[in-house]
Amino acid sequence: MAFSVNTNAGAMAALQSLNATNRSMETTQSRINTGLNVASTKDDSAKYTVAQTLRGDQGGLTAVTSSLNNAKSTVDVAVSGAEQISDLINDMKSKAYEAASATDDGTIKALQKDYDGLKSQIDSIIKSSNFNGVNLIDGGHGSVSSLQTLDTSNLLQVDHQDIGGLGISALNGSADLTNATTAGATVSTLDDISDKLNDVLSTLGAKSRQIDGQLSFTSNLSDVIETGIGNLVDADLAKESAKLQSLQVQQQLGVQALSIANQAPQTILSLFK
Repeated sequence: MAFSVNTNAGAMAALQSLNATNRSMETTQSRINTGLNVASTKDDSAKYTVAQTLRGDQGGLTAVTSSLNNAKSTVDVAVSGAEQISDLINDMKSKAYEAASATDDGTIKALQKDYDGLKSQIDSIIKSSNFNGVNLIDGGHGSVSSLQTLDTSNLLQVDHQDIGGLGISALNGSADLTNATTAGATVSTLDDISDKLNDVLSTLGAKSRQIDGQLSFTSNLSDVIETGIGNLVDADLAKESAKLQSLQVQQQLGVQALSIANQAPQTILSLFK
């Protein structure tokens, strides 16, 4: 090798090696800081593109979950209202049975007052059983079908169960327990309402369980997608930590090698002594 003060091949080689080590350290430190092995399309275009697609799918699942939770709350409010109404119908039926066998007007009047109070509670529950402006047990107040979204549209099509239309609104209130005859007819009407109400409860209960199942599936699917994204882009921090320590040693050696290479031209001075 020729001696020259103009060109120091050894120093240039050492500098190139040191620069490469520094670049590797920057990459490793970035992975440790972000926790990502693929943080940009510049790192790995194929993996980054797939991960972005999966992130979009996950965003869609988040929207679906929100709609499902809204639907579940709406149905659960309707279930709660219908269950209370069912209990009140049974109480009204009990009053009607007592009135049918009562022998004095005072007892019938007392039973009628209790009966009217129960019916008033039913009217109140029907009107107040709404969630976010949707009432499934009062006709004309919308339905969960307004929450249609993505692939869950059929699941969210819960038509309103017009409990008032089951015959409750046809009850005459203060005239229902006038005497044994009318009380007996009222018992028959309440039996019919109770049977229809049981169908409503069955429908709402089945829909609530269906939504619960879909929520569970959506949650599991979201977890699987998140795991898949992690497998594609997450950095192995244990591996990166070990690599960082190795690069730090290489960097120190590179600095020393460059220092030695930079001293080489000084040997030329000894030729002129």
